[in-house]
Amino acid sequence: MNKDVISFKKNHETNAFRNSLEEVLREGARKLIQEAIENEVSEMLEIYKSNKNSNGHQEVIRNGYLPERNIQTGLGPIPVKQPRVRDKSGRLKFSSAILPKYMRRVPSIEEVIPALYLKGISSNDFPEALQAILGENAKGLSPTNITRLKETWTREYQDWNKRSLEGKFYVYMWADGIYFNVRLNDSRPCFLVIIGALADGTKEMVAIHSGYRESKLSWVEVMENLKSRGLENPPKLAVGDGALGFWSALEEVFPSTRQQRCWVHKTANILDKMPKKVQPSAKSAIHEIYMAPTKKDGLEAFERFIKIYEAKYPSACECLKKDKNQLFAFYDFPAMHWQHIRTTNPIESTFATVRHRTRQTKGCGSVQATLSMVYKLTLSAEKHWRKLRGHKLIDKVVRGIKFRDGIEVVQEEKIA
Repeated sequence: MNKDVISFKKNHETNAFRNSLEEVLREGARKLIQEAIENEVSEMLEIYKSNKNSNGHQEVIRNGYLPERNIQTGLGPIPVKQPRVRDKSGRLKFSSAILPKYMRRVPSIEEVIPALYLKGISSNDFPEALQAILGENAKGLSPTNITRLKETWTREYQDWNKRSLEGKFYVYMWADGIYFNVRLNDSRPCFLVIIGALADGTKEMVAIHSGYRESKLSWVEVMENLKSRGLENPPKLAVGDGALGFWSALEEVFPSTRQQRCWVHKTANILDKMPKKVQPSAKSAIHEIYMAPTKKDGLEAFERFIKIYEAKYPSACECLKKDKNQLFAFYDFPAMHWQHIRTTNPIESTFATVRHRTRQTKGCGSVQATLSMVYKLTLSAEKHWRKLRGHKLIDKVVRGIKFRDGIEVVQEEKIA
């Protein structure tokens, strides 16, 4: 027999087996879902079986089925019929926890969509991308449906922006203003972003607001909003760029919070005031300052930089001297946390991928659409954030234990 014929026959048999196996799996999944929903309704009816009207008839009863609907899964669409429940008194409205009213696809697929967005897939490319992931049965996710799904992100953002923060204590806080292009807006809006680290070392997205990066008023509004939702404990340390109106707002709203200027921003601002041929050596000299093992060594490297460059580049040195005290605050915290609190890298690294996404779409059409997409992308990225290195030491920071040069001060030195 011809080799091509044999190969064709094998491929045909393999595909036929795969298709039949998928059918078996889909049917098994359908039966399991249907059985689970039936059991859920039966349990609910059992709970309310004692509710009877004046005629002695049960008030809560089954009343046929709702129209059949397809639930999109990784196995393709699965048809499900949900029992209809009726309460004759009108007091009870049954809502299935297994199959919520408006659910059309399983949560795992809902997570695929923002993940693909994060990788730069456009709306028109979604059907092809999802088919590659979920197979040929991945229907119902057309560009129009993707657009509708994005509209729900706006409502999700609005709910998230009102969530309670009672009991939260963000020990460390990073703040920055991130600019984005918006097609239907002449100016580039700035989103005010705050990320916080909890006492267990977990990092969370705290706030995403539309505002003005330099504006104290905008930052006060953001932080007062956090306080109004229950955020009472001031952070032990806040990290950000020196140009932010954030610092004036912080002193007003959380005056006890220590301030740490971001060394990445500071380095960029200093080098911007120097010729390119000098920048490599100047960058190394700056690196020696904030990578020094002790504050004393760091201050010595600081003075060396001033001595070497001040005569020729006074504006660069003035930029370095501007926030001297706030640049060295990290030395009073655990050394294992230094890599996290010397810079705003938690924000920068996250928004590098978000900016990639906005470049792929060439900017959203409105500020609100951009804000919603940024919210969804950052919360998707948040799931992959790692805890702070040395997070067990955060408890000591919370309790006010002193650190000097990153080491816990066990006993204050006695003054002779």
